[in-house]
Amino acid sequence: MILGHSELKKLIKKINLVTNLAEREMKDPEGCVLDLRIEKVYSLKGKAFLGIDERETPNLVEKVSFDPKKKSTFIFKPGKYYLTKTIEEVNLPDNIAAVFKPRTTTFRSGLVVRTGIGNPGYHGPLYFGVINEGPVDVEIEMGARYVSVYFHEIKGNPVHSYRGQWQGGRASTKGRERQI
Repeated sequence: MILGHSELKKLIKKINLVTNLAEREMKDPEGCVLDLRIEKVYSLKGKAFLGIDERETPNLVEKVSFDPKKKSTFIFKPGKYYLTKTIEEVNLPDNIAAVFKPRTTTFRSGLVVRTGIGNPGYHGPLYFGVINEGPVDVEIEMGARYVSVYFHEIKGNPVHSYRGQWQGGRASTKGRERQI
């Protein structure tokens, strides 16, 4: 079951389900989602490895960061891949998972957002891959809404909480590491 806004507001107040939300999302949300805003954009540098027992992610180079005191933008170039971070963070209890999708304006502009599932028990910031698959530059104002999240209640026991190494919002590995 997808949770509606009345239930989300209760969980935001009770357990900080989502922190750093824009006032708009608390006062006048749309549909059954909450919109998330872009805080940082990174390019990738180095190498990556995904093995059976080990992994290594590329180094991140911060390109731009949201500053509420001054407007700034970032241009997503055609064919280029970036990692992005949201302003908002989640605190998912053991009975709720989060699903992320791009806002329609995001994909109508040619941007594809690569997401995963917010597993029950995950706490921290959110990172998404963004690639401009369109033929034109796409300029985004930092702090703009670009991803929507909706929350599902998990039925059945036991629920296995997230216990991975990305807990707390780590953005990349520091070299090769063993996977949990």
